[in-house]
Amino acid sequence: MQRDLVDRARRGDHDAFTVLARATIGRLDAAARLILRDPDRAQDAVQETLVRCWRDLPTLRDPDRFDAWLNRLFLNACRDQLRHVKRRRVEVALLDTLPGAVSDMQSLFADRDQVERGISRLEPEHRVVIVLHYFLDLPLPAAATAMGIPLGTAKSRLHRAMQALRAAIDADTRGSAPTEGRTA
Repeated sequence: MQRDLVDRARRGDHDAFTVLARATIGRLDAAARLILRDPDRAQDAVQETLVRCWRDLPTLRDPDRFDAWLNRLFLNACRDQLRHVKRRRVEVALLDTLPGAVSDMQSLFADRDQVERGISRLEPEHRVVIVLHYFLDLPLPAAATAMGIPLGTAKSRLHRAMQALRAAIDADTRGSAPTEGRTA
C-alpha cells in the first residue's frame, strides 16, 4: 500500500503525497517537539521536512526505503533548526507517547513530567537518539543510519543519554523530596 502511494507521489500525484504526509505528520511533530523543545521551531522543522520530501521525492531510488529517507530528511531539518536557535528554554508538554498502563492518573502525570524535565536537560544529540529509539520505535541500527553515525556511536550515545537522563531524574527527585524534621 505505502509503496504504491510513494510511487504515485514520485510521479507527482498530490493526493498520494497528502496521504503519506497525513500518516507521518503526527509522529514527526511529536518527535520535533521533543528534540527542539520549541513548538514553533518544531512546526518549522516538520514543514521543512515535508517540503523537502515533496521536492526530492522523484530522486528516491527505492520506494521501500521511504520511511528511512523521510527520517533522514526530518533529522536534517531538526539540525538546521538547532543551528539557528539561541539557547533558550521553552516548556513543551509531552504528548501521549509514553507506553504502559498506570491506574493512578496522578502517578502517570508525575512520571511524564519527570521524564519531560529530564529530557529537557539533555544535549540535542542525546535527545535525538532517545526520541528516535524510544518514542519513534526505530531500531538502533535504523536510528544510527538516520542520524548518519556508525552503529557503535549510536549505542554509546544512547548509553550516555540514558545515564544523563537517569542522573537528571535522580537530581530532580532528590531536589523535590520533603525534608522531614526541618523547620524554616
